[in-house]
Amino acid sequence: MSTSQTAVDMKHLHQYTGDDLGLELEIFGLFRQQVQIWLKMLVASADSESWGAAAHSLKGSARGLGAHQLAAACEAAEVVVLSGLTERSLAAEKVRAEVDAVLHFIDRREYNFKIQDLRNSSQASNS
Repeated sequence: MSTSQTAVDMKHLHQYTGDDLGLELEIFGLFRQQVQIWLKMLVASADSESWGAAAHSLKGSARGLGAHQLAAACEAAEVVVLSGLTERSLAAEKVRAEVDAVLHFIDRREYNFKIQDLRNSSQASNS
């Protein structure tokens, strides 16, 4: 499982954002929205089409973000699409754990942006 520090490959993400913090925050927001949609469908009792679409779409979102371990968990979930409830439950649990690590990483990164903004504002007003 990813730790929150390794959940997102920032080098990978910066290749797409060019170190544009606004774009990075926008990508984080889009990822949060997509996760909410796809995790609702990634349940062991889902029909095969919904399960496959959710695992595949979430894998693509994870790859774009640089969340490699989440992408791998989603790929493993795609493999068990026709398996039984136990295999699907385990795969969904792994995906959720990786999603939690990515969301924790995003939360910390956004918090750090806010703290830096406050410091910059404070320094500017003290000058």
